[in-house]
Amino acid sequence: MGLNLEKQKKLAYVARRYYLDDQKQSDIARELGVSRPLISRMLSEARELGIVEITVHEPGAKSAGLMDRLRLSGSIHGGVLVEDGEDDDATNRSLSQGAVELLGQLGARRLGVGWGHLIGQLVTWLEENPRMDSTITDICPLVGNASIPARNYQSNENVRLMAQQLGAFPHFLYLPALPESLEEKQVLCSTEVYRQIYKQWEQMDTALVNIGDYPSSPDFASLVRYGGLLQRQRACGRMLVYYFNEAGTVIQSEQDFAIQIPIGTLRQCPNIIGVCSANTSAKALEGALKTGVFTHLVAREELVKVLLGER
Repeated sequence: MGLNLEKQKKLAYVARRYYLDDQKQSDIARELGVSRPLISRMLSEARELGIVEITVHEPGAKSAGLMDRLRLSGSIHGGVLVEDGEDDDATNRSLSQGAVELLGQLGARRLGVGWGHLIGQLVTWLEENPRMDSTITDICPLVGNASIPARNYQSNENVRLMAQQLGAFPHFLYLPALPESLEEKQVLCSTEVYRQIYKQWEQMDTALVNIGDYPSSPDFASLVRYGGLLQRQRACGRMLVYYFNEAGTVIQSEQDFAIQIPIGTLRQCPNIIGVCSANTSAKALEGALKTGVFTHLVAREELVKVLLGER
């Protein structure tokens, strides 16, 4: 025979006082004028009847579950997910630490590095937390240098600082990310400087590639490089200086004069880590994963929840 409503209410009251109001069993017993052993039995009965449900959240279990879902979808092989910090800077520091830890887990040796806000944050984090015992032996940029002063887009300087903090040897690309024209790109890519960096790209075993939104700032001369192609093909995100849409198509233009690792060469790298900043959108991440470029991911747990439809 089931409990009457009055008994259920009494069990719920005792459970609330104990679990939510943080009252001692002896205090609850004194309040109700009963014995402490009776309160203990009432709490046990409340659990047995489902009035009280206790859930234990093991550290990392939530992230592991989300990552398992991504793996099962065939999107990636693994990665690191982090909780949101108190602000974007704190979150980006956690993401930076996660990316460095993932490099260690993968045993990365020959590393290629993109650019962008989180890459700059990662360099800053490494300056504060050097890893001289890293397995990485060589680091090279995946994109030429930008003409803007922002540190996040100074590829050679980022590579120099990362190599310094990881005990690795830096390789530099002394060419602009965005030359004046397609003709200038063709001339620059015929030089020995380019041939040397291309050899590094072919030898990479791991790449750190930023995943960002479209439109992004700065614009990277996208109008000149693509005309109206990005709008027509509904670009939603950016990796390096490539753009892609929600279907995962990397948008190609015959007038693209950016100097960066060719997308076909990048795909040959065994481990390609997509790194999302605190501000990367779910739309950009979804499009990036659909490109099939990435093998691993570093991102916020909440971002992946949105991607998986859990929020």
